[in-house]
Amino acid sequence: MALREQGVSVRSAARKLRLPRERSAAWEAECRKAHERTRRERAAAEQRRRPREPKLAANPALRKLVQRKLNRCWSPDEISGWLRRTYPDDESMWLCAETIYRALLVPGGKGLHKRYCRKLRTGRRIRKSRWLTGPGHGAVVRDMTMIDQRPAEVETKQQAGHWEGDLIIGVRSGSAMMTLRERKTQYGIVVNLPADHTAETVNAAAIKAFAPLPAHLKRTLTWDQGVEMARHRELAAASGISIYFAERSSPWQRGANENFNGLLRQYFPKGTDLSIHADSHVAVVMRELNTRPRKGLDYDTPQARFRIEARSPQPSIPAAAVSHSAT
Repeated sequence: MALREQGVSVRSAARKLRLPRERSAAWEAECRKAHERTRRERAAAEQRRRPREPKLAANPALRKLVQRKLNRCWSPDEISGWLRRTYPDDESMWLCAETIYRALLVPGGKGLHKRYCRKLRTGRRIRKSRWLTGPGHGAVVRDMTMIDQRPAEVETKQQAGHWEGDLIIGVRSGSAMMTLRERKTQYGIVVNLPADHTAETVNAAAIKAFAPLPAHLKRTLTWDQGVEMARHRELAAASGISIYFAERSSPWQRGANENFNGLLRQYFPKGTDLSIHADSHVAVVMRELNTRPRKGLDYDTPQARFRIEARSPQPSIPAAAVSHSAT
């Protein structure tokens, strides 16, 4: 230590202390390695500082494709997954979702026009409970079978025919749309309710929506405790589907449907009049959503998965009887 404090070099210190030459050589080798690491790190840092043209700006074909999908309200994640499936052998057409977000949202981001920001899904906000505000305050849904009594296979998503339902409400609660989403295939159904969303109207819409489906695709329906389900026993008897209810203020118990509602709000924003939309337009939107690739389906589409399930009836698994909703 004293020699080092006097400024003696490693080689001179080794010679003075008569250390074996092998040990001195090993020490020098370690010093050379450390120097090489430092040189490489500096070179890498210099490389990172060099400006690189963003991939979306450098590849017009890729940029045009991404913009086309954004125009159809595809999410960056859906676009990224679709690109990899469509161009498996062409890495120049691959793009991660974060790159799209950065191009749109980060100040100075390049490659995409900022007008496409409007096509992104807005951030989630907790919705006001319909049993606390608006028409129907104080109404109670009776004879409910709660979600904890649902068949166990509903949670696994291994069996098709288990649905979640809800309403999205228009401005001043004057109009609504009924939404249904199947848990396994993520297929969604949207029905416009331009005049009202009473229990009678919702029942009629749900019965009509379920009517064309085979029995193995209408096993259970989970809803919240909104007053539109006041006549749920009649719906269960007419459709042959078992109805279960989520706990209050627990939207995560119907996560599939909440996610679908969020996607639907890209086309029908909150605070707007839903009654102005023609049934034909609602059908087009429904088709758009069902033909968008889903990460949870390995970027397959809900429509494709639903058609497979419709053509391939599954062996019936005993589920709760319809009488659950009728008792």
